[in-house]
Amino acid sequence: MSSLKDISSKSSQTTFDKKVLSAVQHLHPYVKHRIYIAETTGILPKNMYSSNGIIDDCIIELYTKGFNIDAERMAVKLELFRLIDDYMNNLFKKEAFHKNTISTDSILKDELDRLGENYTIDADLDLILNTELSDISYHQDEGNHLYLYEDKETSILRAFELEDLSATQAPKVFGRFYHWLPINISNIVDLYIFGNLDFEDIAKIKNIETSRVELIFEKVKKSFRKHLE
Repeated sequence: MSSLKDISSKSSQTTFDKKVLSAVQHLHPYVKHRIYIAETTGILPKNMYSSNGIIDDCIIELYTKGFNIDAERMAVKLELFRLIDDYMNNLFKKEAFHKNTISTDSILKDELDRLGENYTIDADLDLILNTELSDISYHQDEGNHLYLYEDKETSILRAFELEDLSATQAPKVFGRFYHWLPINISNIVDLYIFGNLDFEDIAKIKNIETSRVELIFEKVKKSFRKHLE
C-alpha cells in the first residue's frame, strides 16, 4: 500500500505516482474547508480529523483497490475526489451523533410529513429539486461563528453573481450560509469553489446528470439571494 508519504519519498516515482501527487494540491483546499465547515456546524468534533489523514486514507484505498495506471491525469484526480467525497460522507454520518440538531433520515421524513409532502428520501438530492432550500433548512448550530478567508468569500460571491455585496455584509452572510444549507448540498458548492471543478466533473464524482448539478446550483443561488433579503 502506498501512502502520500511513501510515494513522495520514492527516488524514482512511476508515472502513475506523479499523477496522484499532482492531484493532491487540488484536494487539500477542499478537504480542509469541508472539515472546517463540519467542525463549525457541529457535525465533527474539533481537532480530531486532518486533511492529511483523510487524503492519505483515500490514496491508500486507490492503490489497494487498483486503478488503471494508464488513466489520464484528470481521471486520477476525479477518482481521488470521488473517494474523498465518499469518505467524508460516511464520516459525517458516523459522527452525526455529535450534532444533536442534524436531521437524520427519520427526522427528515417526519419534517416532510408535517409539510404534507410525499417524498422518498434519496440522499436529499431529489428533495432539493422539488422543495425550496429555505423550507428545509437544517438550522445547524448557529451559535458557532463561521469565518472564510476573503479570497474564498470573493470566489463564492463571483459564483453566485453577487460581487456588489458590501465588505461588511459579506461576513454576516457567510456566517449563516453553511448553517441553513444542507451539508450534502453545500458539498456540491464546495466542489465547485474549493475543488475548482466544473459541473461536468462534479456530476462524474456524484454519479448524477450534469443538468442536475446545474439545477441544484441554480437553486442554491436563488435561495442564497433570498437569505440576503
